[in-house]
Amino acid sequence: MLLSSICENEICNNGSTLDDNLVGDDDDEGFSNEGYLSRSLEGKKATDVRLAAIAVGTASRGGLGKLTIRGCNSDRGVTNVGLKAIAHGCPSLKVFSVFDVATIDDEGLIEIASGCHKLEKLDLCKCPNISDKTLIAISKKCPNLAELSIESCPNIGNEGLQAIGKLCSNLRSVSIKGCSGVGDQGVCGLMSSASYVLSKVTLESLMVSDLSLATIGHYGFQVTNLVLSGLPNVSEKGFWVMGNGRGLQKLNSITIECCQGLTDTGIEAIGKGCPNVKNFQLRKCAYLSDKGLVSFTRAALSIESLKLHECHRITQIGLFGVFFHCAAKLKVLTLISCYGIKDLDMDLPAMSPSESFWSLTIRDCPGFGDANLALLGKLCPRLQHVELSGLQRVTDEGFLPLLECSETGLTTVNLRGCLNVTDRVVLSIVKSYGWTLQVLCLDGCTRVTDASMMAIAGNCPVLSDLDVSKCAITDTGIAALARGKQFNLEILSLAGCISVSDNSMAAFKKLGQSLAGLNIKRCSAISSRGVSKLQEHLWTCEILN
Repeated sequence: MLLSSICENEICNNGSTLDDNLVGDDDDEGFSNEGYLSRSLEGKKATDVRLAAIAVGTASRGGLGKLTIRGCNSDRGVTNVGLKAIAHGCPSLKVFSVFDVATIDDEGLIEIASGCHKLEKLDLCKCPNISDKTLIAISKKCPNLAELSIESCPNIGNEGLQAIGKLCSNLRSVSIKGCSGVGDQGVCGLMSSASYVLSKVTLESLMVSDLSLATIGHYGFQVTNLVLSGLPNVSEKGFWVMGNGRGLQKLNSITIECCQGLTDTGIEAIGKGCPNVKNFQLRKCAYLSDKGLVSFTRAALSIESLKLHECHRITQIGLFGVFFHCAAKLKVLTLISCYGIKDLDMDLPAMSPSESFWSLTIRDCPGFGDANLALLGKLCPRLQHVELSGLQRVTDEGFLPLLECSETGLTTVNLRGCLNVTDRVVLSIVKSYGWTLQVLCLDGCTRVTDASMMAIAGNCPVLSDLDVSKCAITDTGIAALARGKQFNLEILSLAGCISVSDNSMAAFKKLGQSLAGLNIKRCSAISSRGVSKLQEHLWTCEILN
């Protein structure tokens, strides 16, 4: 029976009899951040024999602290026998993760619970044969359990979660995703029992109703991080009651995704009921409009980071309303694929510039253009991180005023896919902020030429990452960069620069003194022979070709 009937003290005494190769180089081995021994088995390496070897080989080295098993092969995959070996030989196990393993069931996990009383973190994903019996056993025999994550385990339901809530008094984090057996009864039982310790809650793709959100709003006294995603049965009432429950006073971060029940009324209630929220993310909330966003920011005055993804009813009115109410503390704003934001002539109320705001990301918002960018520039004099990617309406005329308003040094600029940005913008960036610029991405800026490369070479001494893929760069620009003082340049991306040829070999060799990565994919003028020479001379640099 491999080691399933051998006690831990016997394993310690006889560990040297097992072939050391089984616990050697074939498996991922190391120490976790917490300092205990960690092992990971994946695919064909995940077998009962290897688990038995781990149980023996780690016993004499202080004991195994973390074990991860991923998708074992069907012929000789992990079974309950292998888990029994771990249970008997690894009593110090604290972290146990199982992903996509259909060959184990409750019997093996109950053995883990019986033998590994120090377990603090359990992660079960795509384990179709694991049921409530496992969670009940864990709750009874692993009192130190602090983190529980369950995903796509259809046989786990309400009874197991209720047991965890009642008996695991140290539970701090719970994540439940795609478990069809979990309903309001399980979530409510868990929240009401663990209300004084539970600080992180994730509910995703579950058939829970307004009752679960009401319970979170009432019992979430210690919750600081909340994620609600894909909850089709939750209505406006659920979010409204959660906000008005007044239990989420310590909530610091909230993410709501793909919840059609989130409306302007619900988000306003969340803002009023969660006054200390600093980080807020919304994705695919189809019924949220400017009115709700502005109402939320008017109430949640502590907001520091706001991310909106595919919220198409948000317009520039909502965008600037955020700054009107949160300018004092707002630090980070991210807009991704928000199609309602367009350039329109509008008179803004008097607003003071934000002294705290430093990061602006606007990605794939096709209506966003120069007018909105110029207005934002006036409100954001302290910008350090700017990403404006996939914005074809942004030109030099919009970006230059943004630069002129900036009073601090930019460190990261990403203009990927901004087809109408030219050398004028790049020259202005490096002239004004070259001494602080660390990352510059111009991927797809087809109107950027060698003139920009020459300016970068002479003005950006701390630049570490440069991406000029698909730009109009030639050998002349590469030569200029090599002549500059680019001592810190680690990543250079030239993918799709069809005018860069074998004539740049000498320049590449010089740049290679600091480069860790070079991307020359689709550089059709660089021959196979040239690539071979680069690989020979730049052997410490990873070359993508």
